[in-house]
Amino acid sequence: MTDELFMEEALRAAQRALDAGEVPVGAVVVCDGKIVGRGWNRNLADSDPTAHAEIVALRQAGATVGNHRLGGCALFATIEPCAMCAGAMVHARLKRLVYGADDPKAGAVHSVMEVLNHPRLNHQMEVRAGVLAGRCAEMLQAFFRSRRDKQ
Repeated sequence: MTDELFMEEALRAAQRALDAGEVPVGAVVVCDGKIVGRGWNRNLADSDPTAHAEIVALRQAGATVGNHRLGGCALFATIEPCAMCAGAMVHARLKRLVYGADDPKAGAVHSVMEVLNHPRLNHQMEVRAGVLAGRCAEMLQAFFRSRRDKQ
């Protein structure tokens, strides 16, 4: 499968978050061409500030693979990960991150800070940004626009 097809899966996960009234962010973890973890934002549903899509997907992937290290895996996320999620990806030793839209307010790949691939960290990973970025950004923008309109 291509990066775009896996990002489509992440967008489907983001739709699940949207349907539940959560900020529409989705993520999938892929190992050996197979999805081993899926996540969408569950902060409100779980009353958990750490229940970001990426964390949920990493937890599921670790359980599926049977290891907290996911060295041969890639994570696909609809938005640039925050510092918490980027840190978790470093600890998981992911091989690759693919994401859709940049996050100019909290992105920790390059927008606000560089947690991934920081020269002082002990792990580096390949990063591909901008995959289906327009669709990923539009889903988030429409969500926040509708919230502002309700106020």
